[in-house]
Amino acid sequence: MSAQPLLADAPWLTSGGTARVLQLLNADGEEARVVGGAVRNALLDLAPGDIDIATTALPEEVMRRAKSAGIKSVPTGVDHGTVTLVIDGQPYEVTTLREDTETFGRKAKVAFGRDWVKDAERRDFTMNGLSVDAAGIVYDHVGGIADAAARRVRFIGDADQRIAEDYLRILRFFRIHAAFGAGMPDRDGYLACIRGRAGLASLSAERVRMEMLKLLVAGGASAAVLAMTEGGLLQALIGGVAYTGPLTTMIAIERELGLQASSTRRLAALTVAVTEDAKRVAARLRLSNAEVKALDSMGHRWWRFANTDEAHARRLLYRLGVERYHERVLLAWARAGGDVSSLRWRQLAGLPQRWTAPKFPLKAADFIARGMAEGPALGHVLTLAEDAWLAADFPLEEAALASIADQAAARVSRDQKT
Repeated sequence: MSAQPLLADAPWLTSGGTARVLQLLNADGEEARVVGGAVRNALLDLAPGDIDIATTALPEEVMRRAKSAGIKSVPTGVDHGTVTLVIDGQPYEVTTLREDTETFGRKAKVAFGRDWVKDAERRDFTMNGLSVDAAGIVYDHVGGIADAAARRVRFIGDADQRIAEDYLRILRFFRIHAAFGAGMPDRDGYLACIRGRAGLASLSAERVRMEMLKLLVAGGASAAVLAMTEGGLLQALIGGVAYTGPLTTMIAIERELGLQASSTRRLAALTVAVTEDAKRVAARLRLSNAEVKALDSMGHRWWRFANTDEAHARRLLYRLGVERYHERVLLAWARAGGDVSSLRWRQLAGLPQRWTAPKFPLKAADFIARGMAEGPALGHVLTLAEDAWLAADFPLEEAALASIADQAAARVSRDQKT
């Protein structure tokens, strides 16, 4: 075990809510430390993110101390030892140390404990098994400091056993590697994931969705997804073909255009060739309604952009709106492959910045003035006129609009007579 004052000057640790919680719990024979991802991130010079705290104090004692200090406490998982303290609107998840009494992990019979080593050994990866006290001393019972420095994601103890405890750790292995790892995934861990892949079928769609969407926006998403595909791990999760090439291109396009990474956009590149794919993936991963609509729109005839000119692109932008147009163009670009600096694709993607679609200027009153009665025919003539206006490239001159209105009205009148 190593204990080093590596974070003594970390402002997020020595001031604010974190310091207040640690001070509250480090008294009267009890001890508290920040654990997990915040410690890992700090050692990697990254923002700490969510701050989780472990303590020897029992949940009831945590809540009692919080109440006496005027801190709001929420028993979010009190049966499992977790209480959330809220300070200035910021949540701090506080969990009592645990240890296995008969076996290991989630399948174990677990009791609250006071042993920091046993608590660390129950966690998933070495770089997540670190803890830091209020003085900035980092405690490493599992080799996490060295692995973090080497950006090596490695299971604590026996990888097969860790995975059997919770098969979601297969996805977490690739997600954590994509976010914090370097080079190839740890070989022992990778092979253990392949051996345990049948267990992925036992996971809920909601848990898989959460990990997949986080993985897709990580810095090393492309390589991690390719490793998952080669290991036979991804196809069962998405229920179909994994398009790793378009995903890689989509990531390159986002970087070329300076776009923020989008999990939905990258999921579409990885899984969607036609709208049927979008429906399948949505069902597999229990996507939100907004995510389903986005994937379905992106997959709808995206190939039309392959040979379109700007006039047709303007009509599509008018029909789809800025957001849907942009996402569909990017999917078409990703699936086309090739040079991500392509001037043609950049111009198509940048059309909404150069041109704003006008509103259709003709109204129902224009056709009532031409003798049309209100009813279904009025809606039909407006549709015909709008189609003609688009085909004429959005004219706004009165003469052109009058001609379009006259022709549409005449056509509907002829159809009504036949």
